[in-house]
Amino acid sequence: MKHGKKYRAMSEKIDKNKEYTLEEAVKLMKESTTAKFDESVEIHIKTNVDPKKGDQQVRGTAALPYGSGKTKRVAVITSTSAAEAKAAGADIVGGEELVETFAKKIEFDVLVATPEMMPKLAKAAKILGPKGLMPNPKTETVTTKIKETVEALKKGRAAFKNDASAVIHQAVGKVSFDDAKLIENIKFFIDTVGKVKPAAFKGKLIASITICSTMGKGIRISF
Repeated sequence: MKHGKKYRAMSEKIDKNKEYTLEEAVKLMKESTTAKFDESVEIHIKTNVDPKKGDQQVRGTAALPYGSGKTKRVAVITSTSAAEAKAAGADIVGGEELVETFAKKIEFDVLVATPEMMPKLAKAAKILGPKGLMPNPKTETVTTKIKETVEALKKGRAAFKNDASAVIHQAVGKVSFDDAKLIENIKFFIDTVGKVKPAAFKGKLIASITICSTMGKGIRISF
């Protein structure tokens, strides 16, 4: 990918071998943003877990203090709480008939299910699973607390887990956010990851942390 002169000039300010304080990194990231849209701010946390071991998966949920700046489309599949889901602001609400639509189109970012629907969802696991959309109790997307869950997701609660390279990726705001709000969101997310360290993993969980804007260069931060 070929970058413009402005991007290259800004990128030269970032020392890829240096670890910046969070405050320095946020300021530098904003100064080096060149896109004409409000970019997301991303955090990438490299962990020391072995991603091939099931008991070393790092996963959880984080309700960022100031949200991620992105409104999620929430779908709810239920036979008991449809009215509650609609009242809470869910974008799509249905019962077993929804399962048939998943093979044709998926128009949501997160799927919430009440427990009795999980056996019905089994036949859609091959479609939802690879996309990271299969409801799971560990990410609080299998629940009887539909109103509370939908409202939290709409406000920015996000599920996270490490990928096949043992890295956790998460949007933690927008470039337009105040520095203080971005910093608080980032600190909150790092703390949250630390709290879900797998019991089977011994040692230091986090290897390195990088932040960047959607189109920007990664900036390593000290932690």
